[in-house]
Amino acid sequence: MVVIDPSITTPELVRASRAPATPVKRPFNFGRWFRDTGWRHLVAVVMVIFAVFPLLYVLSASFNPGGSLVGSNALFTRIDLQNYVKLFTNPDQPFALWFLNTIVIGAVTSVCTVFLGALAAYAFSRMRFRGRRAGLLSLMLIQMFPQYLAVVAIFLLLSAISDVFPILGLGSQLGLILAYLGGALGVNTYLMYGFFSTVPVSIDEAAKLDGASHVQIFFTIILRLVAPILAVVGLLSFIATTGEYVIASIVLTDPNTQTLAVGLYSFVSQAFSNNWSIFAAGAVLAAIPVMAVFLALQKYIVGGLTAGSVK
Repeated sequence: MVVIDPSITTPELVRASRAPATPVKRPFNFGRWFRDTGWRHLVAVVMVIFAVFPLLYVLSASFNPGGSLVGSNALFTRIDLQNYVKLFTNPDQPFALWFLNTIVIGAVTSVCTVFLGALAAYAFSRMRFRGRRAGLLSLMLIQMFPQYLAVVAIFLLLSAISDVFPILGLGSQLGLILAYLGGALGVNTYLMYGFFSTVPVSIDEAAKLDGASHVQIFFTIILRLVAPILAVVGLLSFIATTGEYVIASIVLTDPNTQTLAVGLYSFVSQAFSNNWSIFAAGAVLAAIPVMAVFLALQKYIVGGLTAGSVK
Protein backbone atom coordinates (compact mmCIF):
# COMPACT_ATOMS: atom_id res chain seq x y z
CA MET A 1 0.00 0.00 0.00
CA VAL A 2 1.29 3.47 -1.03
CA VAL A 3 0.97 6.14 1.64
CA ILE A 4 0.60 9.68 0.27
CA ASP A 5 1.39 12.64 2.46
CA PRO A 6 -1.79 14.73 2.56
CA SER A 7 0.28 17.90 2.88
CA ILE A 8 1.44 17.50 -0.75
CA THR A 9 -1.12 18.84 -3.19
CA THR A 10 -1.89 17.34 -6.56
CA PRO A 11 -0.01 19.96 -8.70
CA GLU A 12 3.10 19.38 -6.59
CA LEU A 13 2.83 15.62 -7.25
CA VAL A 14 2.58 16.25 -10.99
CA ARG A 15 5.62 18.55 -10.99
CA ALA A 16 7.60 16.04 -8.97
CA SER A 17 6.72 13.23 -11.37
CA ARG A 18 7.74 15.34 -14.39
CA ALA A 19 11.05 16.50 -12.95
CA PRO A 20 13.96 14.92 -14.93
CA ALA A 21 16.16 12.56 -13.08
CA THR A 22 19.65 13.80 -12.32
CA PRO A 23 22.08 11.89 -14.58
CA VAL A 24 24.80 9.97 -12.88
CA LYS A 25 28.17 11.17 -14.15
CA ARG A 26 30.46 8.25 -14.74
CA PRO A 27 34.21 8.63 -14.47
CA PHE A 28 36.05 8.79 -17.81
CA ASN A 29 37.27 5.37 -18.84
CA PHE A 30 39.88 5.57 -21.60
CA GLY A 31 39.61 1.87 -22.41
CA ARG A 32 35.85 2.02 -22.90
CA TRP A 33 36.11 5.23 -24.96
CA PHE A 34 38.84 3.78 -27.19
CA ARG A 35 36.88 0.56 -27.67
CA ASP A 36 33.69 2.42 -28.62
CA THR A 37 34.83 5.41 -30.71
CA GLY A 38 38.50 6.13 -30.07
CA TRP A 39 39.87 3.59 -32.53
CA ARG A 40 37.86 5.23 -35.29
CA HIS A 41 39.55 8.57 -34.64
CA LEU A 42 42.92 6.85 -34.68
CA VAL A 43 42.22 5.18 -38.03
CA ALA A 44 40.98 8.49 -39.46
CA VAL A 45 44.13 10.33 -38.35
CA VAL A 46 46.38 7.62 -39.85
CA MET A 47 44.49 7.72 -43.16
CA VAL A 48 44.67 11.53 -43.33
CA ILE A 49 48.42 11.47 -42.71
CA PHE A 50 48.85 8.70 -45.29
CA ALA A 51 46.94 10.75 -47.90
CA VAL A 52 48.26 14.23 -47.14
CA PHE A 53 51.97 13.53 -46.61
CA PRO A 54 52.79 12.73 -50.29
CA LEU A 55 51.03 15.92 -51.35
CA LEU A 56 53.00 17.98 -48.85
CA TYR A 57 56.23 16.30 -49.95
CA VAL A 58 55.63 17.11 -53.63
CA LEU A 59 54.67 20.67 -52.77
CA SER A 60 57.82 21.06 -50.67
CA ALA A 61 59.96 19.59 -53.47
CA SER A 62 58.51 22.09 -55.94
CA PHE A 63 59.90 24.95 -53.82
CA ASN A 64 63.34 23.37 -53.51
CA PRO A 65 65.76 24.86 -56.08
CA GLY A 66 68.28 22.03 -55.68
CA GLY A 67 66.86 19.88 -58.47
CA SER A 68 66.86 16.62 -56.48
CA LEU A 69 64.53 15.01 -53.98
CA VAL A 70 67.25 14.45 -51.37
CA GLY A 71 67.10 18.05 -50.22
CA SER A 72 63.32 17.88 -49.85
CA ASN A 73 63.33 15.41 -46.97
CA ALA A 74 63.00 18.34 -44.57
CA LEU A 75 59.66 19.85 -45.55
CA PHE A 76 59.55 23.53 -46.53
CA THR A 77 63.08 24.36 -45.35
CA ARG A 78 63.53 26.48 -48.48
CA ILE A 79 60.82 28.29 -50.39
CA ASP A 80 61.79 29.51 -53.85
CA LEU A 81 59.64 30.07 -56.94
CA GLN A 82 62.56 29.45 -59.30
CA ASN A 83 61.21 26.09 -60.47
CA TYR A 84 57.84 27.58 -61.43
CA VAL A 85 59.58 30.30 -63.42
CA LYS A 86 61.71 27.75 -65.30
CA LEU A 87 58.60 25.86 -66.35
CA PHE A 88 57.45 28.76 -68.52
CA THR A 89 60.83 30.04 -69.74
CA ASN A 90 62.32 26.97 -71.44
CA PRO A 91 61.43 27.03 -75.17
CA ASP A 92 62.50 23.39 -75.64
CA GLN A 93 59.93 22.25 -73.10
CA PRO A 94 56.78 24.39 -73.66
CA PHE A 95 54.93 23.76 -70.42
CA ALA A 96 52.24 26.37 -71.15
CA LEU A 97 51.45 24.70 -74.47
CA TRP A 98 51.32 21.27 -72.80
CA PHE A 99 48.95 22.68 -70.20
CA LEU A 100 46.65 24.09 -72.90
CA ASN A 101 46.74 20.84 -74.89
CA THR A 102 45.78 18.87 -71.79
CA ILE A 103 42.82 21.13 -71.02
CA VAL A 104 41.54 20.99 -74.60
CA ILE A 105 41.95 17.21 -75.01
CA GLY A 106 40.49 16.52 -71.56
CA ALA A 107 37.50 18.82 -72.05
CA VAL A 108 36.65 17.56 -75.55
CA THR A 109 37.03 13.92 -74.51
CA SER A 110 34.87 14.41 -71.42
CA VAL A 111 32.06 16.17 -73.29
CA CYS A 112 32.03 13.61 -76.11
CA THR A 113 32.20 10.71 -73.66
CA VAL A 114 29.23 12.03 -71.69
CA PHE A 115 27.18 12.74 -74.83
CA LEU A 116 27.85 9.44 -76.61
CA GLY A 117 27.52 7.43 -73.40
CA ALA A 118 24.21 9.10 -72.58
CA LEU A 119 22.86 8.29 -76.04
CA ALA A 120 23.85 4.64 -75.71
CA ALA A 121 22.55 4.36 -72.15
CA TYR A 122 19.21 5.88 -73.14
CA ALA A 123 18.86 3.39 -75.99
CA PHE A 124 19.63 0.41 -73.76
CA SER A 125 17.37 1.66 -70.98
CA ARG A 126 14.30 2.79 -72.93
CA MET A 127 14.26 0.86 -76.19
CA ARG A 128 13.78 -2.82 -76.89
CA PHE A 129 15.64 -4.13 -79.92
CA ARG A 130 17.33 -7.28 -81.12
CA GLY A 131 20.80 -7.69 -79.61
CA ARG A 132 20.10 -5.49 -76.59
CA ARG A 133 20.95 -8.16 -74.04
CA ALA A 134 24.04 -9.24 -75.97
CA GLY A 135 25.14 -5.61 -76.14
CA LEU A 136 24.86 -5.16 -72.39
CA LEU A 137 26.79 -8.35 -71.75
CA SER A 138 29.45 -7.21 -74.20
CA LEU A 139 29.83 -3.95 -72.29
CA MET A 140 30.37 -5.91 -69.08
CA LEU A 141 33.02 -8.08 -70.72
CA ILE A 142 34.81 -5.06 -72.21
CA GLN A 143 35.29 -3.63 -68.73
CA MET A 144 37.38 -6.67 -67.76
CA PHE A 145 40.16 -5.80 -70.22
CA PRO A 146 42.28 -2.66 -69.74
CA GLN A 147 42.76 -0.28 -72.60
CA TYR A 148 46.52 -0.88 -72.55
CA LEU A 149 45.96 -4.25 -74.20
CA ALA A 150 44.98 -2.38 -77.36
CA VAL A 151 48.09 -0.17 -77.50
CA VAL A 152 49.66 -2.09 -80.37
CA ALA A 153 46.37 -2.20 -82.28
CA ILE A 154 45.84 1.54 -81.76
CA PHE A 155 49.34 2.30 -83.02
CA LEU A 156 48.94 0.17 -86.15
CA LEU A 157 45.46 1.52 -86.83
CA LEU A 158 46.47 5.17 -86.51
CA SER A 159 49.60 4.51 -88.53
CA ALA A 160 47.49 3.14 -91.38
CA ILE A 161 44.99 6.01 -91.10
CA SER A 162 47.86 8.52 -91.36
CA ASP A 163 48.41 7.52 -94.98
CA VAL A 164 44.81 8.39 -95.89
CA PHE A 165 43.67 10.99 -93.31
CA PRO A 166 46.71 12.57 -91.63
CA ILE A 167 44.46 14.64 -89.36
CA LEU A 168 43.33 11.42 -87.65
CA GLY A 169 46.62 9.54 -87.63
CA LEU A 170 49.75 9.51 -85.52
CA GLY A 171 50.76 12.88 -84.13
CA SER A 172 47.18 14.13 -84.22
CA GLN A 173 45.33 15.22 -81.11
CA LEU A 174 42.04 14.35 -82.78
CA GLY A 175 43.26 10.79 -83.30
CA LEU A 176 44.16 10.60 -79.59
CA ILE A 177 40.69 11.83 -78.64
CA LEU A 178 39.07 9.15 -80.80
CA ALA A 179 41.27 6.50 -79.17
CA TYR A 180 40.18 7.70 -75.74
CA LEU A 181 36.52 7.66 -76.74
CA GLY A 182 36.73 4.10 -77.99
CA GLY A 183 38.14 2.89 -74.69
CA ALA A 184 35.83 4.85 -72.39
CA LEU A 185 32.41 4.24 -73.90
CA GLY A 186 32.05 0.69 -72.58
CA VAL A 187 32.37 1.26 -68.86
CA ASN A 188 30.71 4.69 -68.92
CA THR A 189 27.73 3.46 -70.90
CA TYR A 190 27.10 0.64 -68.46
CA LEU A 191 27.50 3.03 -65.51
CA MET A 192 24.97 5.47 -66.96
CA TYR A 193 22.62 2.65 -67.95
CA GLY A 194 22.12 1.78 -64.27
CA PHE A 195 21.24 5.39 -63.48
CA PHE A 196 18.94 5.83 -66.50
CA SER A 197 16.99 2.78 -65.38
CA THR A 198 16.10 4.51 -62.09
CA VAL A 199 14.12 7.18 -63.93
CA PRO A 200 10.45 6.05 -64.10
CA VAL A 201 9.25 5.06 -67.56
CA SER A 202 5.95 6.77 -66.78
CA ILE A 203 7.65 10.12 -67.39
CA ASP A 204 8.46 9.07 -70.94
CA GLU A 205 4.93 7.79 -71.48
CA ALA A 206 3.40 11.03 -70.24
CA ALA A 207 5.64 13.01 -72.60
CA LYS A 208 4.71 10.76 -75.53
CA LEU A 209 1.02 11.42 -74.84
CA ASP A 210 1.78 15.12 -75.24
CA GLY A 211 3.35 14.41 -78.63
CA ALA A 212 7.05 14.44 -77.66
CA SER A 213 9.51 12.38 -79.66
CA HIS A 214 12.44 10.37 -78.33
CA VAL A 215 14.79 13.24 -79.15
CA GLN A 216 12.65 15.76 -77.24
CA ILE A 217 12.30 13.41 -74.28
CA PHE A 218 16.03 12.76 -74.18
CA PHE A 219 17.23 16.38 -74.40
CA THR A 220 14.48 18.20 -72.48
CA ILE A 221 13.54 15.70 -69.74
CA ILE A 222 15.92 12.79 -69.24
CA LEU A 223 19.20 14.72 -69.35
CA ARG A 224 17.98 17.03 -66.59
CA LEU A 225 16.97 14.13 -64.37
CA VAL A 226 20.27 12.26 -64.83
CA ALA A 227 22.53 15.30 -64.38
CA PRO A 228 24.41 13.73 -61.40
CA ILE A 229 25.66 10.72 -63.36
CA LEU A 230 26.60 12.95 -66.31
CA ALA A 231 28.73 15.06 -64.00
CA VAL A 232 30.40 12.00 -62.48
CA VAL A 233 31.20 10.45 -65.85
CA GLY A 234 32.55 13.75 -67.10
CA LEU A 235 34.76 14.12 -64.03
CA LEU A 236 36.11 10.57 -64.22
CA SER A 237 36.79 10.95 -67.93
CA PHE A 238 38.60 14.25 -67.41
CA ILE A 239 40.78 12.82 -64.64
CA ALA A 240 41.65 9.72 -66.66
CA THR A 241 42.44 11.72 -69.80
CA THR A 242 44.65 14.34 -68.17
CA GLY A 243 46.72 11.71 -66.35
CA GLU A 244 47.01 9.13 -69.14
CA TYR A 245 50.56 8.56 -70.41
CA VAL A 246 51.01 5.33 -72.39
CA ILE A 247 48.66 5.95 -75.32
CA ALA A 248 49.41 9.69 -75.40
CA SER A 249 53.17 9.04 -75.61
CA ILE A 250 52.65 6.73 -78.59
CA VAL A 251 50.20 8.87 -80.54
CA LEU A 252 51.64 12.36 -79.88
CA THR A 253 55.14 12.52 -81.33
CA ASP A 254 55.49 16.29 -81.74
CA PRO A 255 56.47 18.14 -78.50
CA ASN A 256 54.10 20.98 -79.41
CA THR A 257 51.10 18.64 -79.39
CA GLN A 258 51.94 16.62 -76.28
CA THR A 259 50.01 16.65 -73.02
CA LEU A 260 51.30 17.32 -69.51
CA ALA A 261 51.68 13.64 -68.69
CA VAL A 262 54.00 13.13 -71.66
CA GLY A 263 55.79 16.46 -71.45
CA LEU A 264 56.55 16.33 -67.74
CA TYR A 265 58.24 12.97 -68.16
CA SER A 266 60.92 14.66 -70.25
CA PHE A 267 62.18 16.43 -67.11
CA VAL A 268 63.13 13.13 -65.46
CA SER A 269 63.66 10.75 -68.39
CA GLN A 270 67.16 11.83 -69.37
CA ALA A 271 70.19 10.09 -67.92
CA PHE A 272 72.24 13.07 -66.73
CA SER A 273 69.86 16.03 -66.53
CA ASN A 274 67.00 14.89 -64.29
CA ASN A 275 65.31 17.74 -62.48
CA TRP A 276 62.81 16.42 -59.98
CA SER A 277 62.08 19.84 -58.50
CA ILE A 278 60.80 21.22 -61.79
CA PHE A 279 58.87 17.98 -62.31
CA ALA A 280 57.25 18.46 -58.88
CA ALA A 281 56.35 22.06 -59.71
CA GLY A 282 54.74 20.94 -62.96
CA ALA A 283 52.85 18.19 -61.14
CA VAL A 284 51.45 20.74 -58.67
CA LEU A 285 50.20 22.96 -61.49
CA ALA A 286 48.84 19.96 -63.38
CA ALA A 287 46.62 19.10 -60.41
CA ILE A 288 44.86 22.49 -60.48
CA PRO A 289 42.45 21.75 -63.38
CA VAL A 290 41.42 18.43 -61.85
CA MET A 291 40.80 20.08 -58.48
CA ALA A 292 38.79 22.87 -60.11
CA VAL A 293 36.56 20.42 -62.00
CA PHE A 294 36.15 18.27 -58.89
CA LEU A 295 35.05 21.23 -56.76
CA ALA A 296 32.70 22.46 -59.48
CA LEU A 297 30.95 19.07 -59.71
CA GLN A 298 31.23 18.10 -56.05
CA LYS A 299 27.51 18.32 -55.29
CA TYR A 300 26.72 15.75 -58.00
CA ILE A 301 29.39 13.18 -57.14
CA VAL A 302 27.75 11.31 -54.25
CA GLY A 303 24.35 11.10 -55.89
CA GLY A 304 25.76 10.10 -59.23
CA LEU A 305 27.84 7.26 -57.84
CA THR A 306 25.20 5.75 -55.54
CA ALA A 307 21.75 6.45 -56.98
CA GLY A 308 22.10 3.95 -59.79
CA SER A 309 22.41 1.05 -57.32
CA VAL A 310 20.28 2.29 -54.42
CA LYS A 311 17.14 3.85 -55.89
